Order: sequence, then C-alpha cells, then structure tokens
Amino acid sequence: MTISWLQAAILGIFACLSSMPGMGGTSIGNYTLGRPLVAGLVCGIVLGDIQAGVLVGAAMQVVYIALVTPGGTVSADVRAVSYIGIPLAMLALNSYGLSASSEEGIAMATSFGAMVGTLGTVLFYGTATINLVWQHIGWKAVEKGNFKKLYLVNMGLPWISHILCSFIPALVMCKLGVPVVEAIKTALPMDGLAMKTLFTVGSMLPCVGIAILLKQVVEKAVDFIPFFFGFTLAASMGLNLVSVTVVAGMFAIIYYNIKMIGIRAKEAALASGGSIDDDDDEEEI
Repeated sequence: MTISWLQAAILGIFACLSSMPGMGGTSIGNYTLGRPLVAGLVCGIVLGDIQAGVLVGAAMQVVYIALVTPGGTVSADVRAVSYIGIPLAMLALNSYGLSASSEEGIAMATSFGAMVGTLGTVLFYGTATINLVWQHIGWKAVEKGNFKKLYLVNMGLPWISHILCSFIPALVMCKLGVPVVEAIKTALPMDGLAMKTLFTVGSMLPCVGIAILLKQVVEKAVDFIPFFFGFTLAASMGLNLVSVTVVAGMFAIIYYNIKMIGIRAKEAALASGGSIDDDDDEEEI
C-alpha cells in the first residue's frame, strides 16, 4: 500500500475541516469528522481499503472515546490521530502483513494512534497560538465598528492557521509514511523485544479510554450495573460493534423514557402544589 500526493492532500483537507468550528460547527467538525470512528471510514475510502480503515478507526476510537478539551486543554490531538495516525497504522499493518481485526493489528493501531496523538498536541497549540493573531484583528475591527470584517476573521483567516498546522503536517507525514514505516519494519522485527512491548502496551490502551469514560459516567456504585450487564451480554452473545451499538441504543431509549416519566411526575406534583422529597427520587422512578 502506498499513499499518493493526491491522497495525502485529501487527508490533509479533512484534517483541516475536522478542527475548524467555522466549517459546519464543532459538532460536524471536531466531534464528527475528527473522531477516529468516522475518520477511519474516510481514510478507508481515500486509501482504497474501507474494511481496514473502519477497523483501525474503531480500535483508536476506544482509546479516545471520552477525550474532551475543557478550556482548550488537550492531552492528545484527535485530529492528528484520525488523519495521520490511521493512515500510518494502515500502512504499518499492510507492511507487516497483519490483519486489522487481529489482536496484534489492534495493538499496533492503538500504539500508532497514541504516538501521533501525543505529538499532535504541538500542532493543536500551534494552531491556537496563530489564531490569537486573528482574534486581535477581530477586536480591532469591533472597536472600529467594522463588523463585516468579522466574517473574514471567523471564516477566512483561520484557514492560514490550519493550513500551516493541519494540512501541511498531514500531507507530509502521510506521504512520507511509507519510508518511515519501512524503516521501522527494518529496525524493529516482529519477533523483537520492542515490537512485543509495543503490542503489550497497545493492547492495554483501550482500557484507558474505557476508564476515562466510566469516570465521567459513573456517579454511584449502582451505575456499574448497566456497564457490566452490557459487557456480559456482548461477550456471551458474541456481538460485533454494530450489534452492540443497536442494543445499547435501545437501552438508552428505555432509560431516557424512564427518566422523562420521573421528570414529568415531578412537574405534575409541583403544578398541583405538592412537594417532592429528593431522597425518594430513585424509588419514584
């Protein structure tokens, strides 16, 4: 597998689009195009191997499933993971002759994602630093009452930041990925200590993503019950990712309806002049 300049350029454009709130909003950009699960499909289409792209993207998504950027603080750049890490991981799997669905393939993919994601923080903060210049121009325009200039500040000038810190790095790293992967393959044989360590560490990375997610979701011990039930159900029935998503969606709808019934009961009680004892919320629901 090789990556042409055209393919690398397309991946670079998606790296820009996935991190620009002005291009469709954060929900479409960062939290959709920038997620490894979606980027895996995009990379698979661009590189001509959809199955491998989706499998690699799904493996990386588990690691970063609960990653957020509170206050602009980011521990790993998912944009780099998606449009640099996934293509390089696909190249590495192809070079080593590993299947993206195998344990070794998943471990290698997550390791590549973690490596690129950490390095990508430099690109993230580089983009934010350059954007400060455009913000200064925007404030000057506001002070002068030139509000039309804000369209340029919001929609035009940020492209310079993202071309410098997203497009060009993704273009170069994806295009030069083949020689880099070949050099890694030569220096680190499959049966060597380094690769065995890589596989071991990579296989543990999804646990980090799940742990971060549980830390955000679990508020009390009883919240673990749905998680363990879903894990047991998936493991015992041998469900794949799509089946698990459908089952989880149905349970989410049921839970949402139960919560809404409780909320409506509270509203009805308040409307009738009654009082609600917060200690009995769980029993009422």
